[in-house]
Amino acid sequence: MTLHTESASLGAWSSLGEPHVVLSLLAASPDWVVLDAQHGAFDASSLRTALLASRHATGRVPVWVRTPDGSPSTLGAVLDMGADGVIVPMVESAEQARAITAACLYPPQGSRSFGPSTLLSGEAITSMADANAAVAVSLMIETAAALEDVQRIAATDGAESLFVGPFDLAASLGTTVDALLADDAPDAPLPRVVDAAHAAGLRARGFAGGLERALRMRELGFDDVAGFTDTSLIQAGAAAAVAQWREAATER
Repeated sequence: MTLHTESASLGAWSSLGEPHVVLSLLAASPDWVVLDAQHGAFDASSLRTALLASRHATGRVPVWVRTPDGSPSTLGAVLDMGADGVIVPMVESAEQARAITAACLYPPQGSRSFGPSTLLSGEAITSMADANAAVAVSLMIETAAALEDVQRIAATDGAESLFVGPFDLAASLGTTVDALLADDAPDAPLPRVVDAAHAAGLRARGFAGGLERALRMRELGFDDVAGFTDTSLIQAGAAAAVAQWREAATER
């Protein structure tokens, strides 16, 4: 199975809040990178630095931000910083989804206030129309309530994709992530999200956190999967180095 294609993309997830780590991820040329400002260590300052640096990195890789909430002030600030897209957590209704997309789009399509941070960095200012055409809004489906309203959520004007957070969704449904991924019945939770997204012309995105789970999500029909994280890469590399050292030391 080939992930780096137009129909299937592999993303990297960054939680450490360190712009230099983001640049290292970008150097590996994933299809996209997410900066986690909900559960990660990114704050306004590190987000701004990482997003600015990413625009000047070799090989333009889209950089998204998973926001801490769906408030207009949060969404507007992240998009002003130059995020290519936002992943908004805990979307549970079509009404909430419409408020989120409105906050991400300039009038007349939405209600976003104009004030891009490019004014502070000396870069060219993008017109409101071009910004609306370029912004991508991904709505996270991660609760039982969201699953019940998933078709109406997917029908939201201005949404680019549905994004599954499998850990929260599994917890909300009273199951495990592995059981959630194993269930491929047509009416199972993950196939329902994929079908709702595709029926509405949206992409189905999701967090896997590891390549084995990423491949399974591809089998279930997800288009775009975050297959690895900065923390897991560092931990795995450090563990391998320590194990190699101890094995060599024991042999001596």
